[in-house]
Amino acid sequence: MMKPFMDQDFLLKNETAVHLFHDYAKEMPIIDYHCHLSPKEIYENKKFKNITEAWLYGDHYKWRVMRANGVAEELVTGAADDYDKFAAWAKTVPATIGNPLYNWTHLELQRYFGIYELLNEQSAPEIWEKTNALLEGEDFGVRQLIEKSKVKVVCTTDDPVDSLEYHLLLQKEKDFHVSILPGFRPDKGLEINRDTYLEWVGNLEKATELSIASYDHFLQALETRVRFFHSVGGRVSDHALDVMVYEEATKEETAGIFAERLKGKKVSLEDEKKYKTYTLKFLCSLYTELDWAMQFHINALRNNNTKMFEKLGPDTGYDSMNDDDISKPLNRLLDSLARENALPKTILYSLNPNDNYIIATAIGNFQDGMTPGKMQFGTSWWFNDTKDGMLEQMKALSNVGLFSRFIGMLTDSRSFLSYTRHEYFRRLICNLIGEWVEDGEVPNDLPLLGQIVQDISYNNAKNYFQFEALEKDRKTNLISLL
Repeated sequence: MMKPFMDQDFLLKNETAVHLFHDYAKEMPIIDYHCHLSPKEIYENKKFKNITEAWLYGDHYKWRVMRANGVAEELVTGAADDYDKFAAWAKTVPATIGNPLYNWTHLELQRYFGIYELLNEQSAPEIWEKTNALLEGEDFGVRQLIEKSKVKVVCTTDDPVDSLEYHLLLQKEKDFHVSILPGFRPDKGLEINRDTYLEWVGNLEKATELSIASYDHFLQALETRVRFFHSVGGRVSDHALDVMVYEEATKEETAGIFAERLKGKKVSLEDEKKYKTYTLKFLCSLYTELDWAMQFHINALRNNNTKMFEKLGPDTGYDSMNDDDISKPLNRLLDSLARENALPKTILYSLNPNDNYIIATAIGNFQDGMTPGKMQFGTSWWFNDTKDGMLEQMKALSNVGLFSRFIGMLTDSRSFLSYTRHEYFRRLICNLIGEWVEDGEVPNDLPLLGQIVQDISYNNAKNYFQFEALEKDRKTNLISLL
């Protein structure tokens, strides 16, 4: 019998899956431990002037498929009227069948706006009016959207030189009960050969009020910022390691490399690897001391269209998967950290699905026997954030590791409407386990399986990051100050 389109049992193909989702997964809260939401917009409780601003501003997933559908750039990132951009997206949506954007679009319409009509060229005018009318209401500020999605914690992505002023202001808010925490993203401090590197070092000087005339000064400044982030509630770092490197170096060698760069000279590829390795290991030792979780996002090939990069800049839809070898440098780095007792809780992601088993086996090499799931194979990322990509990541993890200790989904998004992706993810978890039950591979023990579903949906992340303990400490400190 044909199933209805995206009904309450969407993606749930057997009775066990239906029970697991509706009885265990559906109402679980969310910890969004990595995203690109704006803390400023959260503090100001931004309201969107229309659905185009909420949906299409900054969403390079949608931009890519619109271009592929023959939509002119003026209607994608250009100065066209917002309604015309929305109409162009609505016309594109039917062509996205098979792409998760088709389901995500309709999930967002259903969950946030109560709209169950299909979005297409014909329905666009009416859906434009309905969504915009709702967006004008008091329940559609970004804080309300976050709370409506049952989000408990949001970890943003922040440069080490950021003042974190909006995080600090949000901590003073008494009527908003979601923890908005900074995520430490020091990529600009590792990319020593980028043209912007010396400017960034100057910004680091300003942020720390330290003169950086040597590598020791540079490390001192980085440590100052790590500890500042920690004081504001930061408990996660994130590194975009597009190319995974490991090259041993002494501190003296690295200091010499840094000194050459301060003179305005670019360094050799080997010296770049040495600098990155030593600096990253220094940061890892701090993360370990402070009990942070470290994230590596590996194997992205960015800004491939030079013409459009020069016109629009980065993060505009011109990136793809890289295929560099990662196994040897990754394992060598983790091993060197483990030998020095400087390996923090670590979450590894690769943009290339060919790396699934490389990562799934690498994390097994460095579990410490004390922290359950200390080493994590991060959820399917970016181009893998699809039905097949999610399932392949989960199957690789379950085949060679502990699926039950998986810390689950994050949004990695710039959109306040993207929390429906957690629902999509949870439906896939339930269906995968349901298939195992139906095939007789695991017992039909709903309390056991339901607990695993809830753990992957929320509990594992809660226990892994310990944000709840942080919130208790905050409240205790606040009471002591009053």
